[in-house]
Amino acid sequence: MAAEFELCPGRRIGGDHPCFLIAEIGQNHQGDLELAKKMIRMVKECGADCAKFQKSELEHKFNKRALERSYTSEHSWGKTYGEHKCHLEFSHDQYKELQRYAKEIGIFFTASGMDEMAVEFLHELDVPFFKVGSGDTNNFPYLEKTAKKGRPMVISSGMQSMETMRRVYQVVKTGNPNFCILQCTSAYPLLPEDVNLRVLKTYQSAFPDIPIGYSGHETGIAISIAAVAMGAKVLERHVTLNKTWKGSDHQASLEPNELAELVRSIRTIEKAMGSPVKQLLPCETACKDKLGKSVVAKVKIPAGTVLTLDMLVVKVAEPHGFPPEEILDLQGKKIKKDIEEDETIMEDSIENYSTRTKC
Repeated sequence: MAAEFELCPGRRIGGDHPCFLIAEIGQNHQGDLELAKKMIRMVKECGADCAKFQKSELEHKFNKRALERSYTSEHSWGKTYGEHKCHLEFSHDQYKELQRYAKEIGIFFTASGMDEMAVEFLHELDVPFFKVGSGDTNNFPYLEKTAKKGRPMVISSGMQSMETMRRVYQVVKTGNPNFCILQCTSAYPLLPEDVNLRVLKTYQSAFPDIPIGYSGHETGIAISIAAVAMGAKVLERHVTLNKTWKGSDHQASLEPNELAELVRSIRTIEKAMGSPVKQLLPCETACKDKLGKSVVAKVKIPAGTVLTLDMLVVKVAEPHGFPPEEILDLQGKKIKKDIEEDETIMEDSIENYSTRTKC
């Protein structure tokens, strides 16, 4: 079983703990602080564990030419990419306000630090854990510095190879044992054939001492539910209030009704996973009492007869007697009293058979 650790105060992940559900608001707030608060409340009401944003210090994430390049997409909030990103970027004070609001309504709050300076700010903000976006997963100096700060980490693995992920594991593990890796494919929206949920098993085998999770960009909720059934201990999904809004992430995001149904479905799946022990359950007793079969006499069997299989048959019988799995054990046993055709074979009908073998 994968190791477990406390991701947020009072909330552990891994082991038998419930899947931790991160609602990725990202920049779907359209640069509107009040809309961001509305989204935090929405994900709280839908049952998610954490509301997450994306924090960048733009001059540290992009070089000057990247910020100055023309951005003419239908999703653009400015003439240049820098203007676009600036419109969507909340200030430090605004992040503090969002954090206070999340605490007030009772939901965990964090953000992906999209560059080293953003991580420094989030560390000062005292977020419960750092989220590493796929774009920084192969940024080893960033990973090393972030790991050494000692906060739990959740690391997405979009755009990476297995060789890189093994290096990521070693780099982070050296400085911080409390982290998990999420299977992720960086496409928006993500087609089912590119999800590759089997990578979850690959990660679980390669990194058995950390929890493994899933970050999904597909449409709908079925694949995310399957990921949890396969053992994902952290699940991250983008969320929105309206998929038709301007912005490249909205189409791959869940609206409130979908998020609420995802949460309900995951909690149902977790209950259904149950115990690995196969046994007759109390809830099955009524069915067994009504329809459970017993060994009965196929023909009339006189006292003193040594039983053979051709004298026996399995039927739903009243009263209950030997269960079907014990029919072979009755071969060679001697009957001590007459048994009529179609009569249940009972224990007191068998000579020297006071103790039955139980499965």
